[in-house]
Amino acid sequence: MQINGIHHVTAISGPARRNLDFYGRVLGLRLVKKTVNFDDPGTYHLYYGDADAAPGSILTFFPWEHAAPGRLGVGETQETVFRVPAGAIGYWTHRFVEQGVPHDAPLKRFGETVLAFRDPDGMRLALVGVAGIEAQTAWAGSDVPLEHAIRGFHGVSLLVDDAAPTGAILSDVFGFREIGREGTLVRYRADGAPFGDVIDLRVAGGFLPARQGAGSVHHIAFRAADDAAQGEMVRKLAENHGIRTTEQRDRNYFRSVYFREPGRVLFEIATDVPGFAVDEPAESLGQALKLPAGLETQRARIEAVLPALG
Repeated sequence: MQINGIHHVTAISGPARRNLDFYGRVLGLRLVKKTVNFDDPGTYHLYYGDADAAPGSILTFFPWEHAAPGRLGVGETQETVFRVPAGAIGYWTHRFVEQGVPHDAPLKRFGETVLAFRDPDGMRLALVGVAGIEAQTAWAGSDVPLEHAIRGFHGVSLLVDDAAPTGAILSDVFGFREIGREGTLVRYRADGAPFGDVIDLRVAGGFLPARQGAGSVHHIAFRAADDAAQGEMVRKLAENHGIRTTEQRDRNYFRSVYFREPGRVLFEIATDVPGFAVDEPAESLGQALKLPAGLETQRARIEAVLPALG
């Protein structure tokens, strides 16, 4: 059965060690894969997620040591949002104060409490308190108490000139439906997804276009159960919307195609299979540097140029 929703979010950061400290220690996410950018093997590709490394919980980074800051603008993700139990917002507010994390006062959005904050590169993030998720999977391997720990993505908000064309892609291709409007936000939800099921389109006509850099989201990936489901999405894009994707690319842990949606945000369609345990045991995910077969002969050279993570 096809489960719709977000598969992963990929962003750009500054130094890898600082990135790991923030997402692994401060936010308490599990490092589920330590590999390299297949197109730039001298750079890490770090994957964070929940205890199961489940699609819909995965935030990944290309950490470039001297990356210039990005500029938020139209055609980009404005905010990446995680879920926590409804009673955990107070804990996280205190934790951000103690850890010196820039954050805003909690506010209400579509009836839910939202705590917005920024990472060390200025990437815009938020936590949403969601009732009834206390029993869902969370990573117990950090110092964040399990009852307050992050439980996958809530979703993302995208800055677009016009919500309708992007909304048509979300609805027709990815199985989302519009469920509400609040101010300049239009909310879409994917029914049946355990998490990562919300896309907010923030209409911001007239804003400058985004400029990629540290703190920018590079792309949003949507779930496809397998190659057949991905192929059907590719067909709908071409036949119903006149949009062509790239050829399929093997990313070891999923297979991907990419395209620019009408609002200029880079979208990916990623298969759920084969998953992150394809090249290392589930219990030891993220501990060893994993390389695709084509780069194994270069391991010594790659390891020599990658920065130490501590």
